[in-house]
Parts: sequence; structure tokens; C-alpha cells
Amino acid sequence: MEKKYWVIAKVGNDKFVKYRVTNLERFTDFLDKNFYDWRYFNVYEYKRDQTGEKIASFTKNNRPTKPRF
Repeated sequence: MEKKYWVIAKVGNDKFVKYRVTNLERFTDFLDKNFYDWRYFNVYEYKRDQTGEKIASFTKNNRPTKPRF
């Protein structure tokens, strides 16, 4: 079973999107394709029906270097 994360990303000036992801590098590619103006995203541990503890933050210039922690 793959490890899952909740990810909340800031896209544009005033919009946030939330996704459940398993691969942080692929998620960054997804943001580049679908939300060209994304600014940053925060990664949280996955807990069913809630957001867990914050694990990390990434920006357009400080991207994840591995798919998982």
C-alpha cells in the first residue's frame, strides 16, 4: 500500500485546492500543467476525513526531489 498525503496548494491570488496524493513529484507536474500560476503547496499526513500534521512545504522554485518521504 502506497503512502498517501493530503496536499493543499495555493493557485492564483486567492484560490486553494486540496488533493490526496501518493507521488509528490507527479503532483508538481500536475500543478504545472493544470494550474500554471500555482505558488506553493503544503503536505500533510493522510488521515481519513481530516488533515493530519504538516510534514513539508514546497514552492515553484523549491520542488520535491523524491516522490515520497
